[in-house]
Amino acid sequence: MAKQLIIYTGPKCHLCEQAKGLLYPLLAEKGWHLVEIDITSDSALQVQYGLRIPVVVTADGREKGWPFTAAQIARMLD
Repeated sequence: MAKQLIIYTGPKCHLCEQAKGLLYPLLAEKGWHLVEIDITSDSALQVQYGLRIPVVVTADGREKGWPFTAAQIARMLD
């Protein structure tokens, strides 16, 4: 089973699209799967992440908000 990285996003979020464009090639190379969660689906997520999106979170709870680089995310995945 592939490891998963969560990305919290929102509708019409151009920064989220940029982040996903950066993440997909990196995750494919490392054998990870990106799970996208729209924060508008949950009021608690809206409060927690609000204007901070996009935010990526690993299974062990490490978070990185935008802006981030492929190198920073690669270090999170190792």
